[in-house]
Amino acid sequence: MRIEYDIKLGFKDVMIRPKRSTLKSRKEVSLKREFKFMHSSTTWSGIPIIAANMDTVGTFEMAKALSKEKLFTTIHKHYTTEEWTQFFKNSKSDIENYIAVSTGIGKQDALRLSENIRANPKLKYICIDVANGYSEYFADFVKRTRDTYPEKVIIAGNVVTGEMVEELLLSGADIVKVGIGPGSVCTTRVKTGVGYPQLSAIIECADAAHGLGGQIISDGGCTTPGDVAKAFGAGADFVMLGGMFAGHDESGGETIEKNGKTFKKFYGMSSATAMDKHSGGVADYRASEGKTVEVPYRGNVADTVKDILGGLRSTCTYVGASRLKELTKRTTFIRVAEQENKVYTK
Repeated sequence: MRIEYDIKLGFKDVMIRPKRSTLKSRKEVSLKREFKFMHSSTTWSGIPIIAANMDTVGTFEMAKALSKEKLFTTIHKHYTTEEWTQFFKNSKSDIENYIAVSTGIGKQDALRLSENIRANPKLKYICIDVANGYSEYFADFVKRTRDTYPEKVIIAGNVVTGEMVEELLLSGADIVKVGIGPGSVCTTRVKTGVGYPQLSAIIECADAAHGLGGQIISDGGCTTPGDVAKAFGAGADFVMLGGMFAGHDESGGETIEKNGKTFKKFYGMSSATAMDKHSGGVADYRASEGKTVEVPYRGNVADTVKDILGGLRSTCTYVGASRLKELTKRTTFIRVAEQENKVYTK
């Protein structure tokens, strides 16, 4: 047993210090990024915000909506090959640039991934997703996937420390997903005591990834556009959102009417709800590590996207970053004891 005494930080622990800026307007800020990858020859261009591969968020409908703004969606793994094929038939010609097919690491997962790619060879991006990315079997699965699909861009996670980011990149991942326990409907930290505050995880993992020529995704913990800005400021190349994209027309989840108000069901993928739906219930050897909540209905996701991107552009003007790429270099975090005046709340 050992103890690390350095304090690790989450988004609520810091704010971004403003700096002198020559920008006259938010209109001058470009949020588009272009990435080349460590293993794949593919080049990606767009706004690096990603809808999470949860079945209440990473839907085909969400992908169609977000791709209009050049945002990315990791599609959840529970669609059939036939549904994938139909999706491509009914989507715009460049949709493959803004979606990833998701997979777990079981034999059936690998088989489903193979069938999906064989039927839809335009798929360029693979998201290998597990709650705990620290197992040797996971790294081996990444290696096998890289060998099988040498030209695909591989996203792998989740981890929260630099050494494991390096391990996954060297195993064949192009992008590593960072985050254990920060999600709004994740209870891993409560059930296991395991986790890592998200801001510190981003800083450590970005440093490790960029040293090798890889990228990271900050996955979880964002509840406001300001948190998204902090994630980018800390060094994240992409930011993945779950709860912020829940509750919309394009989101999955049952619609519920209560007391004249509309809600949509939102749940973690390790929750009892998800496991009852997709796995026949919670296995005897494990516990549920996710919540099921009812999110107020939010209408079209385009309005939420506008709010997030507007906040992000404003952040850039406060620190003098004309491009999103410059935000990290222009960011100084200050430790704080308060964030927001909550005298009036909705």
